Amino acid sequence: MPSYTPPIRDLQFVLHDVLKLSQSDLPGHDELAPDFTEAVLEAAGKLSAEVLAPLNLSGDQEGCVLENGVVRTPKGFREAFEQVKEGGWTALDCDPEYGGQGMPYTMGVATGEMFVSANMAFNMYQGLTHGAYSAIHAHGTDDQKQTYLPKMVSCDWTGTMNLTEPHCGTDLGLLRTKAEPQDDGSYLITGQKIFISAGDHDMAENVIHLVLAKAPGGGEGTKGISLFIVPKFLVNADGSLGDRNGVSVGALEHKMGIHGNATCVMNYDGAKGWLLGDLHKGMRAMFTMMNEARLGVGLQGYAAAVPAYQNALAYAKDRLQGRAVTGAQNPQGAADPLIVHPDIRRSLLDQKSFIEGARALALWGAHLIDRGHLAGDKDAEGLVSLMTPVIKGFLTDKGFEATVLAQQVFGGHGYVEEWGMSQFVRDARITMIYEGANGVQALDLVGRKLAQDGGKHVMAFFDMVKSFCKEQSGNEALAADFIEPLKAASKDLQAASMFFMERGMKNPNDALSGSYDFMHLFGHVTLGYMWARMAVAAQAALDAGTADPAFHKTKLATGRYYMKRQLPMTATHLARIQSGAATVMELEAEAF
Repeated sequence: MPSYTPPIRDLQFVLHDVLKLSQSDLPGHDELAPDFTEAVLEAAGKLSAEVLAPLNLSGDQEGCVLENGVVRTPKGFREAFEQVKEGGWTALDCDPEYGGQGMPYTMGVATGEMFVSANMAFNMYQGLTHGAYSAIHAHGTDDQKQTYLPKMVSCDWTGTMNLTEPHCGTDLGLLRTKAEPQDDGSYLITGQKIFISAGDHDMAENVIHLVLAKAPGGGEGTKGISLFIVPKFLVNADGSLGDRNGVSVGALEHKMGIHGNATCVMNYDGAKGWLLGDLHKGMRAMFTMMNEARLGVGLQGYAAAVPAYQNALAYAKDRLQGRAVTGAQNPQGAADPLIVHPDIRRSLLDQKSFIEGARALALWGAHLIDRGHLAGDKDAEGLVSLMTPVIKGFLTDKGFEATVLAQQVFGGHGYVEEWGMSQFVRDARITMIYEGANGVQALDLVGRKLAQDGGKHVMAFFDMVKSFCKEQSGNEALAADFIEPLKAASKDLQAASMFFMERGMKNPNDALSGSYDFMHLFGHVTLGYMWARMAVAAQAALDAGTADPAFHKTKLATGRYYMKRQLPMTATHLARIQSGAATVMELEAEAF
């Protein structure tokens, strides 16, 4: 069975050495001393490693089943869910007014990484609930908040998001689910939704569905869409559960991975629902949940790769195969361990340098969200909005790639289920698809986010990187290995942006043909920026006489690998972008 070790030391490094969380001017952050956050992370790590991780393989093998209209989760899930609830983990960063602990979102992401790495399918039940909580918290009436949020914060009730229909996913303007207004102010919801993660299960008393539907008078396309709260069980005035609502599970999807999560076909047959937010402006309310979900999926992308890498590393150190070309490293044994071979080291360093860079990016993104929420920082909100498709798209593409690399280290043993490596690959694959497939994320980045607010936020990103490089220009220890490569990569990103501005208006296909490359180019620059920041922090610790020099030297060596072996991909992506649309669009459809 695969093992999992929580990366608490590295999480602490990012939180305190890089982000300097406790030194932030944000409300409540002065309480986040290293000792405190370490205690929180240790507790979350213990739960992850000892309770959730052992259920990952069995949950995959057993899966969820639909019995007489009831969804049954795998053995042990209910008991584990109770432990998560009792520990207050579902309430960590929620509003204290509704039973939350009021910690920053950044701490939710830090602990969330470990929960995902330990058992991705399991964590989705509480993860989706948090998204639904956020949407109601942002757009609900006082009565709706009082009715639903306390139970959702505790996860006595869980939540879902219902967008996709059999005939439409990305193009939500085509949806057919109807909402008929009633005299009492409610609506009757009728239609079918598919791919509803955690759509139903046996671990909560109630499930609160957020459902997109069209009410009369809304017009065509997405402008006519509204968002509704549709509970599985109706809620009485005193907060108790009433009658079963007209919502049922039609089927469970049989999927490639995340077998432990119930992916449901949901049937709404005149189900009673209540408007959330403004009529015919449901997309705005749903995007509160979708943007959070996209950041959460970006986290899933790299978090799924963490245990895959850990197990590949252990195997590479243990498995004897061949001899080092420079001479036997294990002369007493029949062969040397795999890790002596340069190509295995390349694979492991590809994984390690990506994971650690991605961790820093996810936590930085979470910190920007905290700046927006706690300080009303519009610039931070704009920057994280720009970065959302990058975090979702790039981290899931590369996260999946990392799980494949980890599987490859095992050779044929990686392909058989006995070693558990295929599960990491299968589970990671969905992250590239749901919450907006990565091709759509790339289109969103190029088509909407670059020009948002007149291009203010992408220019702010360039200025941020430029200012950082200028500040570190006199840092002789890091200039050649970190600062100069980051400058070069940032210039590639700027050149790509200029190409879109100059050519995109004349021929939109020139921009859209390069959108996927641009997302990856942006991702590499951002991870390069993260690695440069981590290098500064690690070098400062060494200069100050750190008690853990091995950790900081390893951090610098891993960063150098990324800057020299991964960051140069920006030049390739730029060349592809600048080739334009001609080769992409040349063939007629019949010629494929």
